Amino acid sequence: MKRSFKLEDLDCAHCAQKMEDAIAKIDGVKKVNVNFIAQKMILEAEDDRFEAVLAEAIKKIADVEPDCKVLV
Repeated sequence: MKRSFKLEDLDCAHCAQKMEDAIAKIDGVKKVNVNFIAQKMILEAEDDRFEAVLAEAIKKIADVEPDCKVLV
């Protein structure tokens, strides 16, 4: 499954890269792109684990930048 999510209050490109790197390491992630300019994340993961992967990705985003919110 592949879905796009709007990010709110993503402050810098470096943070976006750190988020992308952390999310890519989550088991079940096929592909991820965190775009600072577009303030968007595209996440592709296994269909049967997508919700669990998304929850873990949201935690990783909060670890990197606590003020950034994923609009689901």
